[in-house]
Amino acid sequence: MKVSIILPTFNEVGNILELIQDLRRILSESYDLEIIVVDDGSTDGTRELLSGDGSQLVDFLICRDSDRGLAQSLHAGISIASGDQILVMDTDFTHDPEEALLMLELSEHFDIVSGSRFAQGGTMSNSRHYMASFLFNMVLRLILRTQVQDNTGGYWTAKTTTIRRLPLDVVFKGFGEYYFRLLFLSFQLGASIVEVPSHYGKRRSGQSKANFIKMIFTYSKSAITFRIKIRNAENQTGLN
Repeated sequence: MKVSIILPTFNEVGNILELIQDLRRILSESYDLEIIVVDDGSTDGTRELLSGDGSQLVDFLICRDSDRGLAQSLHAGISIASGDQILVMDTDFTHDPEEALLMLELSEHFDIVSGSRFAQGGTMSNSRHYMASFLFNMVLRLILRTQVQDNTGGYWTAKTTTIRRLPLDVVFKGFGEYYFRLLFLSFQLGASIVEVPSHYGKRRSGQSKANFIKMIFTYSKSAITFRIKIRNAENQTGLN
């Protein structure tokens, strides 16, 4: 099976080559890999590293300088992916590449496999962040009326055909909030989804770009707006 691994970067010069090397070491014996790195305007030398010393490790390097955002970067990667399967993860080692093999093995039986901090056995290095994210995901579950435990994790693999059935322009906008839209709409289309326990660690190098307070506000607003649109669409369908 061919797996397109989509790696979004923004100032990850200290992490990206080691991550790609680890993924190739872990997965190359079992899968045909296509590594797609989508850089979102890095200024720390990430692009230069990938187009220079790291060029032989990367199949495609997409450099984006406008319409920036994590979700838009993933959309750009998905649009050129040629694999049967898509694998998406953060590029700072908060997502453990060792877990990718099990996720891909399970993908033979499910349309989407999601690495979850909140499935039984899932953990996170930062206990305060874990608890805040856990409580926030409970709120998201109430807003979205979903049973998914981790709607914001962003470590996932899916059949390419499943993802391309989605309205990609609706799903992939903004930042990490794209993920609850992806899961929700996939479920509505009848996709099978399984959450597997995952350990979310600390970044190995560089500065975190996340602002948790801002994220809560943005994601909550997006979830409420999204749910209202879905309900209105359902009501219109009922009237018709």
